[in-house]
Amino acid sequence: MSDTTNQSNDTPQGENGRQAQKGPIIPKSPSEALRPERVPEPPKRSKKARGQVVLFLNFIMTMAVLVCVVAVIGFYYATSTYRNPGPLQTNTNFIIRNGAGLAEIASNLERNAIISDARIFRYITATHLSAGESLKAGEYEIKARASMSDIMELLKSGKSILYSVSFPEGLTVRQMFNRMLEDQVLEGDLPAALPAEGSLRPDTYKFSRGTKRAEIIQQMAAAQQKIVDQIWDKRDSSLPLRSKEEFVTLASIVEKETGVADERAHVASVFLNRLGKGMRLQSDPTIIYGLFGGDGKPADRPIYQSDLKRETPYNTYVIKGLPPTPIANPGKDALEAVANPWKTQDLYFVADGTGGHVFAATLEEHNANVKRWRKLEADKGSDPNIAVDGQPEEQPADDGAAVVPPKKKKIN
Repeated sequence: MSDTTNQSNDTPQGENGRQAQKGPIIPKSPSEALRPERVPEPPKRSKKARGQVVLFLNFIMTMAVLVCVVAVIGFYYATSTYRNPGPLQTNTNFIIRNGAGLAEIASNLERNAIISDARIFRYITATHLSAGESLKAGEYEIKARASMSDIMELLKSGKSILYSVSFPEGLTVRQMFNRMLEDQVLEGDLPAALPAEGSLRPDTYKFSRGTKRAEIIQQMAAAQQKIVDQIWDKRDSSLPLRSKEEFVTLASIVEKETGVADERAHVASVFLNRLGKGMRLQSDPTIIYGLFGGDGKPADRPIYQSDLKRETPYNTYVIKGLPPTPIANPGKDALEAVANPWKTQDLYFVADGTGGHVFAATLEEHNANVKRWRKLEADKGSDPNIAVDGQPEEQPADDGAAVVPPKKKKIN
């Protein structure tokens, strides 16, 4: 064979019978022989594989992550703002009206520059309120730089600013009503009809802004009823009083007769002794009530001797026994003095010129005391026509002024 034939037969055949690339055979080292052949590149994804569903899902995942990040940042900002000091520079009062909702309260707080963001206050406060719970109406003192959290706790507690109205012992119902009308914080109208004289308890009553006058009257009436019942149940069983109404009436007279606490039980004993003997009480405060009623005596109007004879249903210089109703609202001390008076034989008392009274068991002693009082008043230049503070001078009489005391009837 020729060389040409041998060369043709020795040529290696490629894949599918194709001839391999011609050229000399280059020997390889063992490491080169072990090196893997080049891997062909994978085929490119088709456009169908990159469809709208995949792109939408990728968008959703991205947005979800962003929302979570924003929510975490927003939550941190809101809670920090809720707890951090607020914008208020000085202490101020804030009023929540009855029936105000959380949205209204939050808006008013922001409007008054007490908080920085009404929405943060509204939504976070809502999470602190249980079912049926709300921020309470009233007037509150908000401290400077108070946080929303502090404000929420205050408004939730109901510890609003308390005001007070005071009614001293011995005021009439009308005088108490006038005092309530003068109070600018109380709201609402007074009842058209006055409660019974003696039915309201003198005391100091605390209330928050928005309280109605009628509410205070209800408290006063309930308190007086309670204290009268308690003291009446523990009274001396020998009292010549037939009912709680008579009990309160006499206590109102004692209340008006003396402002000296240690004298009340002594004055009560004088009136009870006189009732027991059928003597007229001869109490100046009953004259005043008969002349001026619940409005009270003008400060510059004294009681004259001529007033002692003025016929009114309340003038105990004219009528026998107790007047038809109390003449004022007695306090606890006057009620207790009548329920448990001193045990004395005294039937008279007159002013001693120092704010108190001197007492006497006999007419002779009493007349001497009256003369002493008149001399003291004359030395001051007082009008001799002014009536004696206490029973005036008397002379024994059998004109039927004395009456048989009524039989005692126990009232439970």
